[in-house]
Amino acid sequence: MKKTLCILFSAALVFTACSPKADDQATVFKKINEEVLANSKAYETLGDAIETIGHRLTGSENGAQAEQYTYDLLKGYGMTDVQFQPFEVESWSRGDIDVQIGAKGKLETVPAVTLAHSPVSADVTAEIVDMGNGVDADYEARPDAVMGKIALVYIGTLPDSPKGTPGLHRSEKTALATKYGAIGIIIINQVDGGVLLTGTASVTGSLIPIPAVCIGKEDGMALKETLASKSQFASIKMTNQSGLIKARNVIATIKGSEFPEEKIIVGGHLDSWDLSTGAIDNGIGSFAVLDMARTFQALNLKPKRTVQFVMFMGEEEGLLGSRFMVDEAIKDGTIDQIKYVMNQDMSGNPAGFGTGGRPEAEAFFKAVGKEIMAIDSTTYTNAVSNGAGLHSDHQPFMLQGIPYTAPSSRLDRAIYGCYHADCDSFDLVNKEHMVNNVRFSSMMLYALANAETLPAKKLNDAETKAFLEGHDLKLKLQIGGDWRWDN
Repeated sequence: MKKTLCILFSAALVFTACSPKADDQATVFKKINEEVLANSKAYETLGDAIETIGHRLTGSENGAQAEQYTYDLLKGYGMTDVQFQPFEVESWSRGDIDVQIGAKGKLETVPAVTLAHSPVSADVTAEIVDMGNGVDADYEARPDAVMGKIALVYIGTLPDSPKGTPGLHRSEKTALATKYGAIGIIIINQVDGGVLLTGTASVTGSLIPIPAVCIGKEDGMALKETLASKSQFASIKMTNQSGLIKARNVIATIKGSEFPEEKIIVGGHLDSWDLSTGAIDNGIGSFAVLDMARTFQALNLKPKRTVQFVMFMGEEEGLLGSRFMVDEAIKDGTIDQIKYVMNQDMSGNPAGFGTGGRPEAEAFFKAVGKEIMAIDSTTYTNAVSNGAGLHSDHQPFMLQGIPYTAPSSRLDRAIYGCYHADCDSFDLVNKEHMVNNVRFSSMMLYALANAETLPAKKLNDAETKAFLEGHDLKLKLQIGGDWRWDN
């Protein structure tokens, strides 16, 4: 009957109203929407994991418990192909810290947090030098300024900075300070209220040679003001632990119905820092991925391409789990099978999806977005962003030319004040935002895995180099040791 009716309509209507593929996808989207709204477990399982496990630091007992928790959860959802991907990493955990700052001989204790991969033991006292934003231009203007001294830098970009000042990661700022001879670095947080931030200060995931600490915004800005008129000194003492440990990515696979060798990966890092429970970074992302897997399994979805749901470990300590997955795929010759990556890092309440810097993919995301908006246009506005960045688990894949996407999230601004901080707790989590992310991301994931033609192709080596240069990522990758080209 459907075929007979289609013959009566114009060619345009046949495509829009009678296309079996369009109808099939719209039907699947409706089923996803109904399933997630009725049965989502993302919020509840994240709450349970936080209550029973706590933080999820890679290499810790908590981290191992989190790996097993998610493995068991995926199995409990009825998924049959769930695997651990074990890897060995250089683990780091914080010990004691004492930071004192003031005039020479009159130092006073200042609240501070050790940045990850600082030395296992450090005891330095030296003059502090204000290096502003801590970017290349600051050091090139005064190349000997921090030699044998302690650099003070702002974690973000200062309000009065010159236009075009690069926004470097804290690890890149630490690498520059080390390069120019600093024996320590103090990084000022940008959040009001004395919030202390942690995170890695290493671009490689290995120990750095100098101690790196974070102090609160108010203390840091007052110190900058003092340094404008008089000398200040700092004493940094710390002990930390480091050594090789074992960690595990958790991978659940749904085999493709037509192109099983072509893989679409949706991943989020399961690990967190240890100052709090990592509810936002990255509980909301990783537990959304788990619920996307539950949704696909509950609906028995079998898209054309294989879908892998991945819990990455070690992201916070240098993208360790995702780097390992990519390295293994290169070694066993399966890297070309990975066709697309969806990264879920601090993702919630999506307004749309990003192209990962691939403008040729915009039409696809806009077209699929219209179908999502047909289901819910109150939250999903079909916003498409075209930027490409670093420092999350998409990076190792992007460096191999693999296209990626991520939700364009609209999180409450207050949440970002607790990024990597001791206030990143479950009370920040918005259940509705998590449910929205699972709904819309599951729809987009299905569209990618079932597309006739993917929105962007894997770039070859020369194209990847040009892509990275075009997005001004060369310098950052050089600082991080990830630039593999000669020039």
